[in-house]
Amino acid sequence: MTNPIEIIRQAVIEGRHNEIEALVDKALENEMDPELIINRAMIAGMDVVGQKFSSNEIFVPEMLVSAVTMNKGLAILKPLLQSGGGGSRGKIVVCTVKGDVHDIGKNLVKMMLEGAGFSVTDLGVDLSVENLIEEIKQLKPDILGLSALLTTTMPEMQKVIEALGDEGLRDSLRIMVGGAPVDAAFAEKIGADGYGKDAAEAVRIARSLQALSKR
Repeated sequence: MTNPIEIIRQAVIEGRHNEIEALVDKALENEMDPELIINRAMIAGMDVVGQKFSSNEIFVPEMLVSAVTMNKGLAILKPLLQSGGGGSRGKIVVCTVKGDVHDIGKNLVKMMLEGAGFSVTDLGVDLSVENLIEEIKQLKPDILGLSALLTTTMPEMQKVIEALGDEGLRDSLRIMVGGAPVDAAFAEKIGADGYGKDAAEAVRIARSLQALSKR
C-alpha cells in the first residue's frame, strides 16, 4: 500500500494514534492538499469506523481510539486549512444540560462530528438555559446538540427548546438530542429535530439536518 491517503485512512480506522502525526507530516511533505487528506482519509476513515460501530463490529473503546487518532491528524491539518481559507461542513454547538456533569458521550460525539468535517464548539457540562441562549446568540450555529445522561435532567432539553422559541432563535437552527435515557419518542415530544442513539448516529443526523437547512 503506497497511496498516502489510503495509508492515513487505514491508520484512522485501525486507531494507530502513535503513527498518525508522522503519516500526515509525510503526506504534507509530499505536497498533498490538506483538505484532500481530511476529506479522503480522515472523514472517509471515520465513516468506516461509524459503520463498523453501528454493525457491532467494534465498540466504544475502539471507536474512541480511532477518534483520538483522527483528532491528532486534524490538529496538524486545521491550521493549514484556516490559513488557506478552507471551510467546514457547518457549525455545531454541543453541551450537556444543566444539572448533568456527564461528558464522555458528548466528547465522543464532538470528536466524531469533527471527523465528519463539522466545526464544533463544546460548551461543556451543567450548562444553564440562560448561558446557552447567550452562547447561541454569539456563535450562531447551524445545529445545537444537547446531551443528558440522567433522567432528572432530560426536562432541561425541553426548557432549552422553549427558551430558543421565546427568544426567536428556534427557526434559525436545528436541534439534535442524545444520551442514555433519551429516545426518538422523547425527542419528538419536546420538539427536537433529531435523535442520535450514539456518536455514529449523531454524525448521520447532523449531516441530514445540515442538508435540510441548506434547502
